[in-house]
Amino acid sequence: MRSKAEQPLTREDLRQAILIGAVERVRPKMMRVVAIMASLLPILWSTGAGSEVMQRIAVPMIGGMVSSTVLTLMVIPAIYALVNGHELPPAGAVRYTAKEDAMRLPEAAE
Repeated sequence: MRSKAEQPLTREDLRQAILIGAVERVRPKMMRVVAIMASLLPILWSTGAGSEVMQRIAVPMIGGMVSSTVLTLMVIPAIYALVNGHELPPAGAVRYTAKEDAMRLPEAAE
């Protein structure tokens, strides 16, 4: 990522930050979801006394785990991008004043 002193943030910078954040959340979220769903599967497959009641509890929990995964990894980052991205300029639209342009390092030096 670039520092604030270099140039203003753009929509592309926001998109990159969202992608990096989403990728960092995949492993912990999937570990949690797989562990919880693995613990609920025996309840779904049981046939003993009281199993009908327990199955009715386990099914919504599995649905909640699936929906929370989709929300955390896809929907919330997309909403964040929509809410915060509209005020940022597109990647190619950043303009500099002559003073700011003179202060920037040449591309070869970076």
